[in-house]
Amino acid sequence: MSTPRILGTPLSPSATKIMLLGSGELGKEVIIAFQRLGVEVIAVDRYANAPGHQVAHRAHVIDMTNGDQLAALIEQEQPDLVIPEIEAIATAKLAELEGAGKITCIPTARAAMLTMNREGIRRLAAEELGLATSPYRFASSLEELTQACAEIGFPCVVKPVMSSSGKGQSKLDSAADIKQAWDYAASGSRVDAGRVIVEGFIDFDYEITLLTVRAIGADGQVETRFCEPIGHLQERGDYIESWQPHPMNTVALERSREIAGKVTGNLGGLGVFGVELFVKGDMVWFSEVSPRPHDTGMVTMASQVQSEFELHAKAVLGLPVNTTLRCPGASAVIYGRLDEQGIAFEGVADALRVPGADIRLFGKPESFARRRMGVALATAENAETARERAREAASKVKPVSGKA
Repeated sequence: MSTPRILGTPLSPSATKIMLLGSGELGKEVIIAFQRLGVEVIAVDRYANAPGHQVAHRAHVIDMTNGDQLAALIEQEQPDLVIPEIEAIATAKLAELEGAGKITCIPTARAAMLTMNREGIRRLAAEELGLATSPYRFASSLEELTQACAEIGFPCVVKPVMSSSGKGQSKLDSAADIKQAWDYAASGSRVDAGRVIVEGFIDFDYEITLLTVRAIGADGQVETRFCEPIGHLQERGDYIESWQPHPMNTVALERSREIAGKVTGNLGGLGVFGVELFVKGDMVWFSEVSPRPHDTGMVTMASQVQSEFELHAKAVLGLPVNTTLRCPGASAVIYGRLDEQGIAFEGVADALRVPGADIRLFGKPESFARRRMGVALATAENAETARERAREAASKVKPVSGKA
């Protein structure tokens, strides 16, 4: 049995304090959700003025992959909950602190360790839980990668075992692509530049994110709830559009929920998990899972009664959650287009004139041509119309130089 946390007053002795490790655009929305519940928030990231820093009670800049720095900051702040929001964290240190009873990690330190590393989560899903996945091999050198590609066959995909948002991923059509893929994987890895996963192609019809929520029910026991499936479009491994709901037949939907329930049940803890799945007809394959809100889930800010960020905040505090779809919705990414600090944006008013549209600008201090700087959201009577509206709204926002 579990009971909801008693919520205190921020910046007072009664405060409920959470420390968020990673303060990008997703972390910013998580922080806002906690702020609305009167929770004191400490935002941590590797660079100053990250989006989440701008809305937290306090902000810190550290190397989160450095276990000593991480432990020292936790000791200084004494948070009630530590919530990893990105992959590049010294998860072994979190496990050590959790094992010693010094922190409560969301959802658990083990979950953070397994999902940070594609090798850990893939071996759990395929070898321990017996779930269907794409064929795969791991490699720690160019020679091993060459052998792995030969065993998997072409085309195949090479990814760093530790990366996010498509960084370091390559599609290989022949052996001629192997060296370039190895070098690119090393450049895109967040922590370990020396190990990759090689995945065989699956002939799937579509890919979904199934947001899965582990929360405390009315009887005090953990319940698993599912949001409506989210479809998404990727480019170079990075999401550029998402929509909800994505149509699925009953058998595939039930299988997707069964797989998501098994994976998240094994990982344990409370909160939102973004489970990525490939689907063809009635067949479903597990791809990846993030133990936190998912970038494709930004659509839920428009489409759901409670966004994935509200769901996460409420679930980890032991509060009731509501995964109801409010209406069909979509999201479309707004890229920086410029390599510059402190850019500005034109056309926001035009974007907001698109029926059913809304805009989120993340406030990142530095822009790159392919950096995600904002997102357009839209609702409509169906997901396809919502997608058109989101794309139109995103196209009207023009990043421009902020220099005088």
